Amino acid sequence: MAHTAHRLARAVITPTTIVLAVIVAIAVYFIVQRYLYGLGAVTNINPGYPWGTWVVVDIVIGTALGCGGFAMALLVYVFNRGEYHPLVRPALLGALFGYTLGGFAVLFDLGRYWQAYNLVLPWYTNLNSVMVEIALCVMAYILVLWIEFSPTVLERFGWSGLRRFVERWMFVVLALGVLLPTMHQSSLGSALLVMGTKLSPLWFTVWLPLLYVTSALAMGYAIVIFEATVVSESFDLPSEHSLLSKMSTVVGGLAAAWLVFRYGELIWRGDFGYALVGDLKAVMFWIENLLMAFAAIVLLVPAGRASKRASFLAAVALLLSGSLYRLDSYLVGYDPVGNWHYFPSVPELMVTIGVIALEILLFLIFIKAFPVLANARPAARNA
Repeated sequence: MAHTAHRLARAVITPTTIVLAVIVAIAVYFIVQRYLYGLGAVTNINPGYPWGTWVVVDIVIGTALGCGGFAMALLVYVFNRGEYHPLVRPALLGALFGYTLGGFAVLFDLGRYWQAYNLVLPWYTNLNSVMVEIALCVMAYILVLWIEFSPTVLERFGWSGLRRFVERWMFVVLALGVLLPTMHQSSLGSALLVMGTKLSPLWFTVWLPLLYVTSALAMGYAIVIFEATVVSESFDLPSEHSLLSKMSTVVGGLAAAWLVFRYGELIWRGDFGYALVGDLKAVMFWIENLLMAFAAIVLLVPAGRASKRASFLAAVALLLSGSLYRLDSYLVGYDPVGNWHYFPSVPELMVTIGVIALEILLFLIFIKAFPVLANARPAARNA
């Protein structure tokens, strides 16, 4: 079934976009400081904690939040659920900026950023490095996302011949769009395996790759619910809740299965006692799992799926749970050798907030400039 997408007929310059632009400008100031005076002038990362918020939030969490395109491609093109096609372009756009800006943020954290091109040179490739696999997969997926989104741009400018050519070969791109996120999201879990005893047993398991890729998939579906609800409410557009409620069964089932597997595996290893200690690690463990449980229950109960507010809150809870799971496994649950401590500096946080603000700003500009939204109609209110 064909679905027609439209541009959102709204002003580009609004109070919201101005505030976002100011936040981005502040972040740019601190990024300039980082390149002029080095990492130490802006961040609090150290030999004990070489991965700070720029890696964990912008990349590890940011790419998971950008898995909406991956999730919808799997649902629509692999499982052939064409009824969800109206949700594909907004999900793809969110994924496009989530991954592009996440990949761009890597350059903030690299000590020798001017040699980043070495990643793509075969004679420098370390085939035993999980980090190299992640970097190459993410770079390839960013290219795939831009190609996937290109028909929207070509449609906007009336380049129908080139659009038909791209769409003729889109099945190859879509296959890569499912394969590549599966590879690098699981590898983000594999990267933690080298920590061994430095990582709390509450998070360390040989099943980290599986837990990472499935939680990223759940977050991908949750971000689709979140974005669709926020956009329709902010711009007075027709609600897509009927589609979202059908998809919620899949999301709730995935979240419930993830919880059952995680708890079962933790109990089977005999490490559940660490969750009862009462320290910060245990508290964070319970917060992330209670949020996941709340999301699973709401999305599996018919009354919860039927309620737009409840579904939205469940999506938010699922996004928070997945984000905390990544934050905890990379930072909170990590115990370095030596008396090292880490808490992000204000400039460090402002850069991260600026990256998020830029992603939202570009999303707003693109839905107003290109035919992205299937439910776009004239409305009385700006955002």
